[in-house]
Amino acid sequence: MKWQIGYQANRALVSYLIQHKNFVSEIYFPWGDFTTGRGVISAKDNDSLIADLHEFRSAGIKLTLLLNGNCYGKQSLSGEFYQKLKQNICCLIKEHSISGVTTASPLIANMVRMNFPEIEIRASVNMEIGNPEGIEYLLDDFDSFYLKREYNFDRERIIRLRDFCHKNGKKLYILANSGCLNFCSARTFHDNLVAHQHEIEQADPVIEYYGQCSKFLAVGNNRENLLEKSCFIRPEDVCLYEDLCDGMKLATRTNFNPMAIVHAYFNGKFRGNLLDLTEPAHSAMFPGQIIANKLIPDDYTEFRLNCNKICENCTFCKEVQKKATIML
Repeated sequence: MKWQIGYQANRALVSYLIQHKNFVSEIYFPWGDFTTGRGVISAKDNDSLIADLHEFRSAGIKLTLLLNGNCYGKQSLSGEFYQKLKQNICCLIKEHSISGVTTASPLIANMVRMNFPEIEIRASVNMEIGNPEGIEYLLDDFDSFYLKREYNFDRERIIRLRDFCHKNGKKLYILANSGCLNFCSARTFHDNLVAHQHEIEQADPVIEYYGQCSKFLAVGNNRENLLEKSCFIRPEDVCLYEDLCDGMKLATRTNFNPMAIVHAYFNGKFRGNLLDLTEPAHSAMFPGQIIANKLIPDDYTEFRLNCNKICENCTFCKEVQKKATIML
C-alpha cells in the first residue's frame, strides 16, 4: 500500500517521508488563508511549507492541495474568491507542480475542472460519500472519492463502491486512522466551527469546544466501547484492503507524534498504544490506561469486515478492548 500523508511542519517527519518515498503516493497540504478541515495554516508554518514542498518535489513525491473546508462563509459564491483560488492554483502548478486538489466543495471542483483539467480532483472524506448515488451525482467534477469513514469495516459496501468507481473510470480511497467517533451527530457542526476558526479567534470567544467525542469519552462507561464506535484500521490489517481500494490516507496534520503513525503504517505493525495512532488521538481521554495493539486478536478486523453491523446486539468489540486494555 502507498500512502497519502498529511503535511505537518516537522523536520523529522519531512526527512523520514523523503527517505521512505517508496511508501508515499502523495503529500496533501493546506495553502495560505484558504480554510481546510483543520483551519488555516499559520504564516510561520507557511514559510516552512514552501521549503518543504520544494524538497518533496525534488524527491519525486506528488503534491495535492487541500481545500476541504466545510464552509467558506460569505466568500462561497464570490467571484473574487474563485479568482484568487485560480491564481493560487496556477502558481502552485508552476512553482511546485501540484498534481491534485482535494475538496469538499463541488463548486471548487468544477472551477478546477474548467481551468486545470490536468489535475486530479478528489472528493474529501468530509463529503461523507457512502453509496454509489453519492458518487454518481459528482461524476462530472471529481476523479476520485474518499469513502465515508464509518464504512471502513463494511466489506460488501466497499466492494460495491469500488466497482462503481472503476466502472466509471474513477478511484476509491480510504482514510485509515480517523479518530472521529462513528456517525457523530455533531461532526458537521464541528467542521463548520473549524472552517471559521480564524474568524472565531478574532471575536474573543468565551466558550471552548473540543468536539463531541471529547465530551462523550469523558464519561468512563462510554470509554469501554471506543473500538465499537471507531473506524480506524490497524497497521497490521491494511493488507486486507489491498484489493478493496486504490490507496489509503493517513491523517497526520495535527497528531502530536506523526512519526509514530507513518512508521507504524509503513511497517505494517505497531506495538504501542492504539490511542496514539489516530487523529484526533484519544490517549489523553484514557488516563492511567492504554489499549495495547499487541493484545488485539489477529482476526479482529476480518470479523468486523464481515459482521452484521448490529452493534447494539453484539459485545465482540467491547470484549476485545477489555482484554487489550492495560492499566498503568
